[in-house]
Amino acid sequence: MQSAVQHSVLIISPLADAPRIAESLASTLGCSVNLAPTHRAGLIALRHRDYSVVVVDDCLAEANPAAAELLWQSFGMAVPVQINFAFSGGARLAREVQAAIGRREQQQVMALRAAALLLENDLKSTLTGLLLQSQLALAEPELPPRLAGKLELVAELAGSLRRRLEQAQV
Repeated sequence: MQSAVQHSVLIISPLADAPRIAESLASTLGCSVNLAPTHRAGLIALRHRDYSVVVVDDCLAEANPAAAELLWQSFGMAVPVQINFAFSGGARLAREVQAAIGRREQQQVMALRAAALLLENDLKSTLTGLLLQSQLALAEPELPPRLAGKLELVAELAGSLRRRLEQAQV
């Protein structure tokens, strides 16, 4: 998996085999993998670092649903993966984590697009207001020539910025 962003994974599992699984996952996916053996250790790890994916062993989630719910609430932007380590091999875990990373990247792209669209619409609205107000001010009958030149420049700059925004859309 080649990505411009370095992803990190947190595995929360009490199994004795978990360190080997974490090493295998890190090697397979080329990302950093941290291990937390308990809910509490998982919460501490989540407070100290942002993760791309958090993998929770089914046995932990089922043994203490209240603690598992607290974990789910602490994930932040991380994509959760709940898996039964006792029945799942390293290859399946790698596929699940890789799919979760893909979902996270898609969510980030969608969020960036939405933010860009919101910003673009806000800029267009502001530019329309600048153009309108500067044109109204230029239409004033007793406008001093020095002020008229400055208002014309503001209108020209706003129009130029608006054209660039429209070209960027195409």
